[in-house]
Amino acid sequence: MAHSMTGDIHKAMPNSITGDIHKATTWSIVLSVLMIAAGVLAIASPAIAGVAATVFFGWLLIFSGMLHLVYAWQAGRAGAVVWEILVGMLYGGIGVYLLAQPVAGLASLTLALAIYLVTEGVLEFVLAFQLRPLPGSGWLLFDGIVTLVLAAMIGSAWPVSSVWAVGTLVGLSMFFSGITRLMLSVAVRQVVA
Repeated sequence: MAHSMTGDIHKAMPNSITGDIHKATTWSIVLSVLMIAAGVLAIASPAIAGVAATVFFGWLLIFSGMLHLVYAWQAGRAGAVVWEILVGMLYGGIGVYLLAQPVAGLASLTLALAIYLVTEGVLEFVLAFQLRPLPGSGWLLFDGIVTLVLAAMIGSAWPVSSVWAVGTLVGLSMFFSGITRLMLSVAVRQVVA
């Protein structure tokens, strides 16, 4: 009798885990499809997606600024307190600016994106040449070239590129994140099934 109870528990446990995984992957698939749809919408309407990303980024900066102000009182030394307060005020001020002027904020973010991409492209070139004898270093060089071309496209057309750059990149990121999440969810479901 004791043996049949343990057998029942061992049979019920895998079914319970399988059910939990099936339920979790179902939600993950739903989220994946929503991410893919949002990505397609962002790519189709990059200006709206760019402004939405700017507003989201503005709120993140305000929240981060508040955290810096709260942390300032935990910093200890007077110099650290002052710096935390200054950083918190700067983050908060930039966040408020992005919320108050989202289109101008989008132009600023686009310029910052172009500068970031130039920096990343140059660093990838340097790394590619440092790793030149190793297999695969050519991919770093290729990535650096593509990154610099993208930076040139965005920077040379700035501020007009603000209309498409951030929104398109956010859309592509959401689209491919959704695809990746969908493929992983389906793979997990197939392994468990």
